[in-house]
Amino acid sequence: MIRFRLGTRGSPLALTQAAMVRAGLAAAHGWREEEIETIVIRTTGDRVQDRALAEIGGKALWTKELDRALLAGEIDAAVHSMKDVETVRPDAIALVAMLPRADVRDRLIGAESVEALPHGARVGTSSPRRRAQLLRRRPDLDVGLLRGNVETRLAKVAAGEVDATLLAAAGLDRLGKHEVGVALATAEMLPAPAQGAVGIEVRADDAAAGAIVGAIDDPATSACVRAERALLAALQADCHSPVAALASLAGETLTLRAELLAEDGGECVEGSIEGTLGETCGKALAADLLERAPPAVRRLFAA
Repeated sequence: MIRFRLGTRGSPLALTQAAMVRAGLAAAHGWREEEIETIVIRTTGDRVQDRALAEIGGKALWTKELDRALLAGEIDAAVHSMKDVETVRPDAIALVAMLPRADVRDRLIGAESVEALPHGARVGTSSPRRRAQLLRRRPDLDVGLLRGNVETRLAKVAAGEVDATLLAAAGLDRLGKHEVGVALATAEMLPAPAQGAVGIEVRADDAAAGAIVGAIDDPATSACVRAERALLAALQADCHSPVAALASLAGETLTLRAELLAEDGGECVEGSIEGTLGETCGKALAADLLERAPPAVRRLFAA
């Protein structure tokens, strides 16, 4: 008997994350894992690999097919990498749980450090944030588009198509690639908002599914990620906007750090804030950063 249906993308990482959610639900409710069905839904973002997301529809390319399946009742919940979920979500969909956050750092593949990259090295990435952060430190680098799943990007580095790339440590670890790459400290490269977090959404009017999924929520991860997403919402950031943010929790005090960059990394504004209400912190820090941002940075945000 199938008790619950989880929707997910079909990449190896997405399937691994769905398996983590499945195991968590089974443990929380005393079910057998076989009673939770995993339904793979192919997204536009998976199909189109030769262009930057910002050129073909942004983060919705990772979510719209899952949203359709969820709202049509084909699945009971959808599993997402939270950094790939657009900030403004449909009212009919509710984010009800996040798994404990994994390593938030980026890993550099192809060199021992950013400084060790040869002059003019070709670095592949699809992230405006990573591109701007790299160019801020190393304007000589040739940073170009590189998309695809983890294996595809690692293979392109191995084949010499690019000299290096950056990948999320969380994704590499979840795929068992603990020794791949060199982790960059967050003081050196602040991560993307929500990096390392896995979220689960249900239909907003499905109280039963909400209760089932809510049982595996990690409150600390939720508080931090919601603060980071509140910052994005207040900035009206999109896929073109180089923005980094990271929240941490100590007791009831939340600390949120963020930086906004020009596309070429030439200019940057950064700041931090502390408080007890994460979403309030996100909005306040966004206002502060925009007020202090130089024109080359401010124009990348719609606020």
